[in-house]
Amino acid sequence: MMAPPAAQCPWGLLLTFAFYLGSSCTDSASALPHHDYCIIGAGPSGLQMAYFLQRAGRDYVVFERSHAPGSFFALYPRHRKLISINKRHTGKSNSEFNLRHDWNSLLSHDSRLLFQHYSHDFFPEADTMVHYLEDFASMLELRVQYNTAIIHVRLERDSQAWNGHYFILTDHNSQDYRCSLLLVATGTWVPNVVNFPGSEYVEGYESVSINPENFAGQTVLILGRGNSAFETAENILGVTNFIHMVSRSRVRLSWATHYVGDLRAINNGLLDTYQLKSLDGLLEGDLEDLAIVKDKKGKLHITLKFYLENSNSSAGAESITLPQDELDNFATRAPYDRVIRCLGWKFDFSIYNRSLRLMPGKGNKKKYPLIKPSYESRGTLGLFVLGAASHSIDFRKSAGGFIHGFRYTTRAVHHLLEHRHHGVPWPASVYPITQLTNSIIKRVNEASGLYQMFSVLGDIILLRENATAFEYLEEYPVGILAELELHTGRKAHNGLFVVIMEYGKNFSGADKDVFYYNRAVGEAQHAWQSNFLHPVIYYYKRLPTEREMRLCPPDWPLPRPDAVHHIVEDFLTDWTAPNAHILPLRRFLENCLETDLRSFFAESCFLFALTHRKLPPFCQQGYLRMQGLVGNKRLRHHAVEAGLLEDHTVMHSTDELLGGQRGSCDQLLKDHMIPGSPLHHLVNTKDEF
Repeated sequence: MMAPPAAQCPWGLLLTFAFYLGSSCTDSASALPHHDYCIIGAGPSGLQMAYFLQRAGRDYVVFERSHAPGSFFALYPRHRKLISINKRHTGKSNSEFNLRHDWNSLLSHDSRLLFQHYSHDFFPEADTMVHYLEDFASMLELRVQYNTAIIHVRLERDSQAWNGHYFILTDHNSQDYRCSLLLVATGTWVPNVVNFPGSEYVEGYESVSINPENFAGQTVLILGRGNSAFETAENILGVTNFIHMVSRSRVRLSWATHYVGDLRAINNGLLDTYQLKSLDGLLEGDLEDLAIVKDKKGKLHITLKFYLENSNSSAGAESITLPQDELDNFATRAPYDRVIRCLGWKFDFSIYNRSLRLMPGKGNKKKYPLIKPSYESRGTLGLFVLGAASHSIDFRKSAGGFIHGFRYTTRAVHHLLEHRHHGVPWPASVYPITQLTNSIIKRVNEASGLYQMFSVLGDIILLRENATAFEYLEEYPVGILAELELHTGRKAHNGLFVVIMEYGKNFSGADKDVFYYNRAVGEAQHAWQSNFLHPVIYYYKRLPTEREMRLCPPDWPLPRPDAVHHIVEDFLTDWTAPNAHILPLRRFLENCLETDLRSFFAESCFLFALTHRKLPPFCQQGYLRMQGLVGNKRLRHHAVEAGLLEDHTVMHSTDELLGGQRGSCDQLLKDHMIPGSPLHHLVNTKDEF
């Protein structure tokens, strides 16, 4: 039975209305500005990733809240002197090597965008960095959308999206953007604040005066013990009565820890005045246990929290018990005129919706988001963290929190994305096995990514079947070595070598004496005891498993290999010495591959062909293909002196034995040779050598 028309009409209207709403929502979603890659932040790491995406021809946009790139450097460091070195002269013209000592340049194809063209100062001014980043963005025509502050990020599920969802970004004007993949390059810019009774009297590093005259004749307490704290102290050291500095941990000197984020020499004047007894001093204590009391004269007294808990909260400062009332030599018994907080920065988690599950790390890494060694969020596929905010991967170990480190990790992330979403394998070069030693020596002597991101990025050498050739992959994150085939599109069925740089296991630390006598190793047989940065080659017959990677000891960058070789440290960081560096490396490679990697003169290859069933790879790949070293009298003499060839001058020559009938001998050999055999070819061509 059909319903009457009056009953049908409301249902029809409802269906039409529902269809209209669904169509409107779909149209509204599709109308959002869409990009494959969205980068939040136009600081150094954001611009670096934009450069790689642009060179690859990808659809991307960079959102920057300020009117220009590098807004962090427009304010910090407050006293405007960078601690990243700008070494303009190295004595070498190799641009890759020179980047080892250029800590400010971003990577690009344009040599005009090297920082040495912007400043001659060894420690440049921060304003120069701002100018440099502006030029980098404009000269390379990077797609940066300025004055766009992203205030909220959420997920939108969609099975058609790259990772099963889109990222919806909302800016300060309530404009939404839809992105297939999100790259967070905002750095760490939210000041770390410790709350305790009286913390309202504390001035922050981000706003304190930088005019030394404002501190003349004052007594100052600084909370913190990093470079910002010492930078602040250095600025006012000559005008204050005295400066005290308090922090939970002891001072860590970068030359002892080999971590560039620790205290640098350019800022450590307070250590001199402390140890040379010129009133200034350093103290250790938990800042959360402190309290500050202000007296009627405006002086600030340091006390402990439990003293306040036992006092009347309404009592005046003069009636509150202070530590010096019970311990008359309490270290901070003198009142202070000012207390300055210099505790560094942390990542801004506030703009990310809970659906993204972007969580802070643990322990001393809680100021950074929790990410995988691939720099992807542990909570959300397709969300990658770049730059200083990604430093949890190598915090207090390598340089991933600084330009001269994250310019390389950003490039590595780009390679990962190119393969995942566009099917582009990790870049690799293929060489014959005879070039293995040379390839490693070349890289360890000039590669800047290996040098700066030691123990984090490594060169991967994938062996071909029967070790006749190899693929060379540069600067791969070794933390995801077990997933190499997944991330690179390369196969590792026949074993591999990993080339990384390392410091000695027991050489770095805040309590280490790095200047002790006999601190360096000079002989190849003791290379494993090298202390300073040096190349280490790991050999695996198969890829390590994820379980082996997880069980790796904390101070080991890689699991236990089948074989390992240390190239002995070198005072000049020049690993080209034939006996100390190259020969031990070649023998290590030969032992792993069970082959002979030496190069030979044509005469030696000819002799091998006559006397051996299997020729060395150099002869197989060179001499038998009419390639190799052509001998002459001078080279033969040198080879004999070096013990590379036997001296046949004491024997009768072939010409003497045959009475000048050399042509007849050659013809005789040809007559008895099987056509097409290697020896037939050698005899027919040996006069060329």
